[in-house]
Amino acid sequence: MRNILFAFLIAALIPAFLMAGGRPESNALRVGMDLRYPPFETRDAAGNPEGISVDVATAFAEYLGRPVEVVDTNFGSLIPALNAGEIDVIIASMSRTEERAQAIDFSDTYFYFKIISLVNRSFAEANGITIDSPKEDLTGLGTTRFTGITGQVSASIPQSLGFDVEIATNLEAAVLNVVQGSSDVLMMSAFPVTRGHLANPDDTIVLWDPFVSSPIAMGVRQGETELLAQANSFIATMAQPGGLYEQLAQRWDDIVQERLGRFGLEFFINEN
Repeated sequence: MRNILFAFLIAALIPAFLMAGGRPESNALRVGMDLRYPPFETRDAAGNPEGISVDVATAFAEYLGRPVEVVDTNFGSLIPALNAGEIDVIIASMSRTEERAQAIDFSDTYFYFKIISLVNRSFAEANGITIDSPKEDLTGLGTTRFTGITGQVSASIPQSLGFDVEIATNLEAAVLNVVQGSSDVLMMSAFPVTRGHLANPDDTIVLWDPFVSSPIAMGVRQGETELLAQANSFIATMAQPGGLYEQLAQRWDDIVQERLGRFGLEFFINEN
């Protein structure tokens, strides 16, 4: 009789097991990000996911009442992984663009990543340019020499403005062009620019007025309106007193300021 009851129980459970894809269903929120970009997405000394985006993901999962599972995914594979059902949401410093919005749905903005400028110091002093000058002081001269990397905004933005660009094969070569004075300006995202300046403080300055402020948002599969609404509701709480922005600033401000050399996390929270 015991064997008969056991067989009956197994037979009853098989359909549910198969409907779940052959494995027990997990309630964890699977968050995709590329853990190669500190301090936003990285790993600690023990190899565990760590960073500002990891904290955002953990807080969002807690908001939903679910455990979090960070899925380390190459940045270029995040959207395919999302649409294949391998992850539930992208929280990976991903800019919301029209091209990407054709493949996935984006939440409201929660950070801004800015394109700023590394400027040769002698060029800056000769033209009265300071760290607080408007970006038009660079483009308004008409003779400014830009350097950039093929396929990146460092090249495409000045080219779109009508400037010739000295093409570099990598970031190090582009920074060297500015340091040595064969080019006047390199525009890129904040951390590469400030890293180049902090390594060459006598030969460069940073012009902080951004050419572009890229909106950073969460990504969900198209049609998942409930999760998208939950993401937007969560993002709306981040600026509240004692909210996540304040918590992130307490933990990460010193690290961000060390890497930027001037600003803390507010540089990424505010659009301008």
